[in-house]
Amino acid sequence: MTSMRLLLCAPRTLLEIQGPAAPTPLQPGCPMCTPQLHLLTVLVLMLPDAARPQTSPTQALPASSALGPVTPEEATATPPDWSEDPTPGTPSMPENVTTDPFPALPICVCDLTPGTCDLNCCCDKDCDLPHPRTVFSFCLPGSVRSSSWVCVDNSLIFRSNSPFPSRVFTDSGGITQFCVRVNNSKLNYFQKLQTVNATNFQTLAAEFGGQSFTSGTSETQPPLPFYRAGHPILTYYPSWSVVSSLKQPAAVGAGGLCVESNPAGFLESKSTTCTRFFRDLASSCTSEPALDAATYYNFTVLKVPRGMTDLQNTKLRVPVTLASQTSPPLLAGNTCQNAVSQVIYEIETNGTSGIQKVSVSFRQTNLTVKPGVSLQQDFIIHFKAFGQRMDAFPTGPRSGNPGYLIGKPLLVLTGDFRHSMTLLQSQGNGMCSVKRHEIQFGVNTVSGCKLRPKEANCSHLQKEIYQALHGHPRPEHVAIFGNADPAQRGGWSRILSRNCSVSAVNCTSCCFIPVSLEIQVLWAYIGLQSNPQAHVAGAQFLYQCRSVRENQSGTEVSLTTLVSFVDITQKPEPPRDQPRTDWKLPFDFFFPFKVALSRGTSVQKGPAAPALILCVFLLGLLNSQTM
Repeated sequence: MTSMRLLLCAPRTLLEIQGPAAPTPLQPGCPMCTPQLHLLTVLVLMLPDAARPQTSPTQALPASSALGPVTPEEATATPPDWSEDPTPGTPSMPENVTTDPFPALPICVCDLTPGTCDLNCCCDKDCDLPHPRTVFSFCLPGSVRSSSWVCVDNSLIFRSNSPFPSRVFTDSGGITQFCVRVNNSKLNYFQKLQTVNATNFQTLAAEFGGQSFTSGTSETQPPLPFYRAGHPILTYYPSWSVVSSLKQPAAVGAGGLCVESNPAGFLESKSTTCTRFFRDLASSCTSEPALDAATYYNFTVLKVPRGMTDLQNTKLRVPVTLASQTSPPLLAGNTCQNAVSQVIYEIETNGTSGIQKVSVSFRQTNLTVKPGVSLQQDFIIHFKAFGQRMDAFPTGPRSGNPGYLIGKPLLVLTGDFRHSMTLLQSQGNGMCSVKRHEIQFGVNTVSGCKLRPKEANCSHLQKEIYQALHGHPRPEHVAIFGNADPAQRGGWSRILSRNCSVSAVNCTSCCFIPVSLEIQVLWAYIGLQSNPQAHVAGAQFLYQCRSVRENQSGTEVSLTTLVSFVDITQKPEPPRDQPRTDWKLPFDFFFPFKVALSRGTSVQKGPAAPALILCVFLLGLLNSQTM
């Protein structure tokens, strides 16, 4: 801490920065100066211009040796660097002598290239830079000492009497500040190095060390008594006596290639999609395990992890049962038949008792043997409580409860069938795929593909394209909330639709077909501002059409689907500000003054009382100023 002292010495007045250890002896020729100086919080210098000391922002007056060590002040155009190298206090020196603000460190940790200047290494002697900051954009950590600066406005400082280095800095706004750098040894040195020997080596390693890659003498951790959410599901292959985990292949990279090492997490119901490419499908059709359905059920599942301790106990294992008919892959001519395209696991659990039942179903397809053929596979894992009847929950998963959650499927209703609204999905060659993308609430989306119609008749062509755009079955109602029940019709809103007009062109052989569908969804937040709920206010299908020649087979039509969500939330009025305090004085507070200033009879009765009160008030005010 530094203090500001005022020395009343004729013929000049000096304002000093006095360090805590710096002595203040008597000044010769100054009888009013004593070692006991008072701390002033407010200082006003009222001197004539001729007697006022002339200072310069870039240069300090020479300090007396009686005032302790002084560092010359240098004006700098940049603010102080909080990691700048502190230099110890030096004795008094001439004004024209400057010190290097960036002295080299005894150990330069960033000097990695001998004989070459390392970039931004401010302690590298190979750089031969007196001021590295003028060349480098910054100094690497460890290349300068840490330091702490304390700054005040330079106009308040006349002479520095601090034992610490000081400098004058000018920031970008032109404000000059006087800064003192306080050396803190704790910022620059580590603690004393501990002595390591054969006696305390193991103790220090155990105290400060962590897990090791080698097991060493530690015993193997016993398996957990039951599965926890997210834990891998253990499997056992009796044919090879191998313990593994249930895999759910996932896509990686831009091409979405299948990776087999992705484990399925306990109680984590999710689906993944990935693509497999085959260079020679003729040889891979019967030899590739990923195409064979038996690969996905030729093992048993351990009910709980502790089943690893007794693999021969069949009570701790659950077989995987088939829920659909399957056939092994078969190469018939130029076609690979019965290739697996979808795998669905249904796993029933019973709390800490673990997995009770596992079933799997498949979807198989045929692939044409040709170079570079690809196959898209879906892997779905669904968990449910043991013995739970699915018909007890006919509505399926919610998209919110009650309000929609961003990213959840947009629910629609066709008749009594509840499903998700979908949009076009293209294959690798740009043609429209049978699979479709789910529309996610709050996510604006655009997709497109090319459709090769099967029918050339105008009415059949229009029907086929309409179905491709909005999906099958066609959505009729949209759920207002994410937990809408199909049995409650009040929770659904009818979707508005505007089809193409056929009254435009004078062409007898033309057919108007839709080529674009824009799905507009208006939604808003309702309820409490602390917990708003998103609901759908309405939805509309807008089609754009163009004319094509009728009865032209083999023509490709480019289709586009756009989904836009519009937030129509009406914000409430901002709440009123906190009530303001209205200070009121007592109604008779000014009574004595009113009486004194009035000309009524009360003045004549007691003229001395108001004057006495006024005198007491003035005396109290003067007394408070003199204290």
